[in-house]
Amino acid sequence: MDSIISTFHLDLRLFIAQLFNFAVVFGVLYFFVFKPLLAVMTERAHKIEQGLADAQSSADKLAKTHLEQAVIIKKAKEEALLIINKAVEQAELRRAEMLAETRAELGVMINQEKDKMQQEKALVLTQIKAELATLIVKAIAKIMPDKLSADDEKKLIESLAKR
Repeated sequence: MDSIISTFHLDLRLFIAQLFNFAVVFGVLYFFVFKPLLAVMTERAHKIEQGLADAQSSADKLAKTHLEQAVIIKKAKEEALLIINKAVEQAELRRAEMLAETRAELGVMINQEKDKMQQEKALVLTQIKAELATLIVKAIAKIMPDKLSADDEKKLIESLAKR
């Protein structure tokens, strides 16, 4: 070992002094630089990890919200389609009801008009018969003025009017 010390020109006292200086510098650096720096770096790493976790949580919540939104929109579209179909169905039923009511009213009106026309026809026929009977009686009276009495004229008009 003496040969190594002499070959490399090592001085044991100088080596111990340098070792002591190194320990002092290392101790000072450790307590005043490395330890606070390590604490800052650890805190920074923790903040970064927390930020990444928060970002992942936010991304998960956003994805979940998008899924919920899609489900809600789908459900709303289905409900809207059901409402529209129900409204169309009700409109068709209402249209059919109104059409049936209109047809019924039209049938009643046609029947009323037919009855009215029948009554008018009967009245006109009665009037025509009465006038025709009067004309026939007058014609017979002109053709045979002496042969018909007032009672006979009346009987003849009544018998002709009944036919």
